[in-house]
Amino acid sequence: MNAGIQNLVISLGAMQVARKIPFDDPDILNYARIGYLATQFIILGIYYYISMTIKRKNDQTVLKYVEPSTPMSGEEGKLVTTTVRDYDLVETSKLLRSVYLGIAMMGFLHGYMKFTQPLFIQSLMGLKNLYDAKLVAIHLFGKPAEGDLKRPFKSPPGLFGGKSTGPQTDNAAITEAEKRVGSKKEE
Repeated sequence: MNAGIQNLVISLGAMQVARKIPFDDPDILNYARIGYLATQFIILGIYYYISMTIKRKNDQTVLKYVEPSTPMSGEEGKLVTTTVRDYDLVETSKLLRSVYLGIAMMGFLHGYMKFTQPLFIQSLMGLKNLYDAKLVAIHLFGKPAEGDLKRPFKSPPGLFGGKSTGPQTDNAAITEAEKRVGSKKEE
Protein backbone atom coordinates (compact mmCIF):
# COMPACT_ATOMS: atom_id res chain seq x y z
CA MET A 1 0.00 0.00 0.00
CA ASN A 2 1.17 3.50 -0.84
CA ALA A 3 2.70 5.42 2.12
CA GLY A 4 0.40 8.41 1.52
CA ILE A 5 -2.68 6.21 1.68
CA GLN A 6 -1.32 4.47 4.79
CA ASN A 7 -0.88 7.84 6.49
CA LEU A 8 -4.42 8.84 5.52
CA VAL A 9 -5.90 5.58 6.81
CA ILE A 10 -3.96 5.79 10.09
CA SER A 11 -4.94 9.44 10.57
CA LEU A 12 -8.62 8.75 9.94
CA GLY A 13 -8.56 5.70 12.21
CA ALA A 14 -6.74 7.63 14.94
CA MET A 15 -9.30 10.44 14.69
CA GLN A 16 -12.11 7.95 15.25
CA VAL A 17 -10.32 6.49 18.27
CA ALA A 18 -9.47 9.98 19.59
CA ARG A 19 -13.17 10.91 19.55
CA LYS A 20 -13.83 8.14 22.07
CA ILE A 21 -11.11 9.30 24.48
CA PRO A 22 -12.51 11.58 27.22
CA PHE A 23 -10.00 14.42 27.05
CA ASP A 24 -12.24 16.40 29.47
CA ASP A 25 -10.73 14.31 32.27
CA PRO A 26 -7.57 16.14 33.41
CA ASP A 27 -5.78 12.86 34.16
CA ILE A 28 -6.36 11.49 30.67
CA LEU A 29 -5.34 14.82 29.14
CA ASN A 30 -2.10 14.75 31.13
CA TYR A 31 -1.46 11.15 30.00
CA ALA A 32 -1.98 12.26 26.39
CA ARG A 33 0.47 15.13 26.89
CA ILE A 34 3.03 12.84 28.52
CA GLY A 35 2.57 10.29 25.72
CA TYR A 36 3.07 12.95 23.06
CA LEU A 37 6.18 14.37 24.72
CA ALA A 38 7.62 10.89 25.31
CA THR A 39 7.06 10.02 21.65
CA GLN A 40 8.81 13.20 20.50
CA PHE A 41 11.76 12.59 22.83
CA ILE A 42 12.06 9.01 21.55
CA ILE A 43 12.00 10.21 17.94
CA LEU A 44 14.58 12.94 18.60
CA GLY A 45 16.75 10.48 20.51
CA ILE A 46 16.68 7.97 17.66
CA TYR A 47 17.57 10.65 15.10
CA TYR A 48 20.43 11.80 17.35
CA TYR A 49 21.63 8.18 17.61
CA ILE A 50 21.44 7.83 13.82
CA SER A 51 23.48 11.01 13.28
CA MET A 52 26.12 9.72 15.71
CA THR A 53 26.15 6.37 13.88
CA ILE A 54 26.63 8.13 10.54
CA LYS A 55 29.52 10.16 11.93
CA ARG A 56 31.08 7.05 13.49
CA LYS A 57 30.85 5.05 10.23
CA ASN A 58 32.31 8.02 8.31
CA ASP A 59 31.46 6.50 4.91
CA GLN A 60 33.44 8.60 2.41
CA THR A 61 32.06 6.84 -0.68
CA VAL A 62 31.50 9.46 -3.38
CA LEU A 63 27.89 9.95 -4.39
CA LYS A 64 27.09 11.77 -7.66
CA TYR A 65 23.61 12.59 -8.84
CA VAL A 66 21.63 15.25 -10.67
CA GLU A 67 19.22 17.05 -8.36
CA PRO A 68 15.99 17.80 -10.25
CA SER A 69 15.06 21.42 -10.71
CA THR A 70 11.76 22.83 -9.52
CA PRO A 71 8.99 22.03 -12.00
CA MET A 72 8.19 25.60 -13.10
CA SER A 73 11.72 27.05 -13.12
CA GLY A 74 12.68 25.79 -16.57
CA GLU A 75 16.26 25.29 -15.38
CA GLU A 76 18.33 22.17 -15.85
CA GLY A 77 19.04 19.85 -12.93
CA LYS A 78 22.03 20.63 -10.71
CA LEU A 79 24.97 18.22 -10.40
CA VAL A 80 25.67 17.24 -6.79
CA THR A 81 28.86 15.51 -5.70
CA THR A 82 28.96 14.51 -2.05
CA THR A 83 29.80 11.60 0.21
CA VAL A 84 27.42 9.05 1.71
CA ARG A 85 28.22 10.47 5.17
CA ASP A 86 27.36 14.04 4.20
CA TYR A 87 24.24 12.96 2.28
CA ASP A 88 22.95 10.98 5.24
CA LEU A 89 23.62 13.86 7.64
CA VAL A 90 21.68 16.26 5.37
CA GLU A 91 18.79 13.78 5.22
CA THR A 92 18.86 13.42 9.02
CA SER A 93 18.69 17.22 9.32
CA LYS A 94 15.59 17.21 7.11
CA LEU A 95 13.96 14.61 9.34
CA LEU A 96 14.82 16.62 12.46
CA ARG A 97 13.39 19.81 10.92
CA SER A 98 10.11 18.02 10.23
CA VAL A 99 9.96 16.86 13.88
CA TYR A 100 10.66 20.40 15.13
CA LEU A 101 8.01 21.82 12.81
CA GLY A 102 5.50 19.26 14.09
CA ILE A 103 6.31 20.17 17.70
CA ALA A 104 5.86 23.87 16.91
CA MET A 105 2.52 23.21 15.22
CA MET A 106 1.40 21.08 18.16
CA GLY A 107 2.47 23.84 20.53
CA PHE A 108 0.19 26.21 18.61
CA LEU A 109 -2.72 23.76 18.21
CA HIS A 110 -2.70 22.50 21.79
CA GLY A 111 -1.14 25.38 23.70
CA TYR A 112 -2.93 28.27 22.00
CA MET A 113 -5.98 26.75 20.27
CA LYS A 114 -6.62 24.19 23.06
CA PHE A 115 -7.14 21.25 20.66
CA THR A 116 -6.52 17.92 22.38
CA GLN A 117 -7.12 15.21 19.76
CA PRO A 118 -3.99 16.06 17.74
CA LEU A 119 -1.84 15.03 20.71
CA PHE A 120 -2.97 11.44 20.28
CA ILE A 121 -2.95 11.47 16.46
CA GLN A 122 0.49 13.05 16.15
CA SER A 123 1.96 10.59 18.63
CA LEU A 124 0.89 7.73 16.36
CA MET A 125 1.92 9.50 13.14
CA GLY A 126 5.31 10.41 14.60
CA LEU A 127 6.04 6.75 15.33
CA LYS A 128 4.82 5.71 11.88
CA ASN A 129 7.02 8.33 10.18
CA LEU A 130 9.96 7.17 12.27
CA TYR A 131 9.38 3.59 11.16
CA ASP A 132 9.08 4.68 7.50
CA ALA A 133 12.29 6.79 7.52
CA LYS A 134 14.86 5.28 5.19
CA LEU A 135 17.78 6.26 7.40
CA VAL A 136 16.18 4.41 10.31
CA ALA A 137 15.93 1.27 8.15
CA ILE A 138 19.59 1.56 7.14
CA HIS A 139 21.29 2.70 10.34
CA LEU A 140 19.01 1.33 13.07
CA PHE A 141 17.57 -1.85 11.55
CA GLY A 142 20.73 -2.63 9.55
CA LYS A 143 19.03 -3.09 6.18
CA PRO A 144 21.33 -2.85 3.14
CA ALA A 145 21.19 0.37 1.12
CA GLU A 146 19.71 -1.16 -2.03
CA GLY A 147 16.40 -0.97 -3.84
CA ASP A 148 14.21 1.71 -2.25
CA LEU A 149 16.96 2.40 0.29
CA LYS A 150 19.59 3.16 -2.35
CA ARG A 151 21.06 6.63 -2.09
CA PRO A 152 20.13 9.22 -3.24
CA PHE A 153 16.61 8.54 -1.99
CA LYS A 154 13.71 8.97 -4.37
CA SER A 155 10.59 10.78 -3.24
CA PRO A 156 7.67 8.44 -2.69
CA PRO A 157 4.86 8.58 -5.25
CA GLY A 158 1.96 10.89 -4.56
CA LEU A 159 -1.22 9.97 -2.74
CA PHE A 160 -2.85 8.44 -5.80
CA GLY A 161 0.20 6.55 -7.02
CA GLY A 162 2.13 7.69 -10.02
CA LYS A 163 5.84 7.63 -10.43
CA SER A 164 8.31 8.23 -7.63
CA THR A 165 10.50 11.19 -8.36
CA GLY A 166 13.93 12.16 -7.25
CA PRO A 167 17.53 12.60 -8.25
CA GLN A 168 18.83 11.12 -11.48
CA THR A 169 21.68 8.67 -10.97
CA ASP A 170 22.17 7.33 -14.47
CA ASN A 171 25.53 7.95 -16.15
CA ALA A 172 23.99 9.85 -19.07
CA ALA A 173 22.37 12.46 -16.80
CA ILE A 174 25.53 12.86 -14.70
CA THR A 175 27.73 13.22 -17.80
CA GLU A 176 25.34 15.80 -19.28
CA ALA A 177 25.35 17.80 -16.04
CA GLU A 178 29.16 17.65 -15.86
CA LYS A 179 29.34 19.01 -19.43
CA ARG A 180 27.01 21.89 -18.49
CA VAL A 181 29.11 22.69 -15.42
CA GLY A 182 32.29 22.54 -17.53
CA SER A 183 30.86 24.81 -20.23
CA LYS A 184 29.76 27.40 -17.61
CA LYS A 185 33.29 27.48 -16.14
CA GLU A 186 34.78 28.20 -19.59
CA GLU A 187 32.52 31.22 -20.16
